[in-house]
Amino acid sequence: MTEADRDEFLAGPHVAVLSVAAADDRPPLTVPVFYAYRDGRITFFTGTRGRTARKTRLLERAGAFSLNVQQPTYPYKYVTAECVVERADRAPSTAEVRAVTGRYLPEADARAFAESETTDPSGTFVLFTGRPVRWLTHDFAEPEN
Repeated sequence: MTEADRDEFLAGPHVAVLSVAAADDRPPLTVPVFYAYRDGRITFFTGTRGRTARKTRLLERAGAFSLNVQQPTYPYKYVTAECVVERADRAPSTAEVRAVTGRYLPEADARAFAESETTDPSGTFVLFTGRPVRWLTHDFAEPEN
């Protein structure tokens, strides 16, 4: 994929799969997340509805993660970004949260979710921003070189 193809693909509302190193002898934690990709940065959130998320602790400890986004129908394609954590915001704005949820939910639901998480912060909700340092991509529709 070209950089433009990759950026266009990431602009779509695909569910991503986040992977972060575990803090013990367990394998890496791998979970689906909603994300947004803007200005070369990936944002996603953890710890919704007042629940403490294991991934929050792991992300803060590791300072790095991988995020895989795929198209599960033919022609298959995927993008994996290996990222460093640039920011962990425990008090994000409603607009920042809506930038993520608005990609996946109807407008009223995206607004309600963002407001519920930001109006009365629980301290467990964290909006992470990562900077990709390495990319892995493939589009099965493109001929191999």
